[in-house]
Amino acid sequence: MEEHKKERSFKARIVVVSTSRFEKFGRVSSPESADDLSGRIIKELLDKSFSSYSLIPDEENEIKRELQEFLESGDDLLIFCGGTGLSPKDITIETVSPYFEKRIEGFGELFRALSMKEIGSSAMLSRATGGVIKGKVIFCIPGSPRAVELAMKELILKEASHILNHVRGYA
Repeated sequence: MEEHKKERSFKARIVVVSTSRFEKFGRVSSPESADDLSGRIIKELLDKSFSSYSLIPDEENEIKRELQEFLESGDDLLIFCGGTGLSPKDITIETVSPYFEKRIEGFGELFRALSMKEIGSSAMLSRATGGVIKGKVIFCIPGSPRAVELAMKELILKEASHILNHVRGYA
């Protein structure tokens, strides 16, 4: 097998960005404690790659704090779930993307193309994106359970190890 396609283990962190859920459940460390279906789906799909879970409000300082903690951790991949829509409170993309050293343009493009098959033209409202910071990979995905399953099953889990191999120079 080519070195850049070789499967390697990785550790992934989940950060759910939802003011309404945060106001109801507060700072919790598991999707079960937050009655968070999307977070549970991600955690279950990550299986042994799962590292940690955080629930935070749609606030710039909170998102930056989680990003900084991730960059200082031993984790390899971060999934921001939520805060990617078009409402004024959706600021995950604006907060995270300026830090990207490299963007994974194809992730958002493919996510929207796959979403189009499921939900039609409203897929254009998604701002799902991905990027690389300091040799680590960050994905920002919508918070709906269907979007989470699509992003995780069809894109992130299929390519995470491959992307990390490229980022780490194994390609």
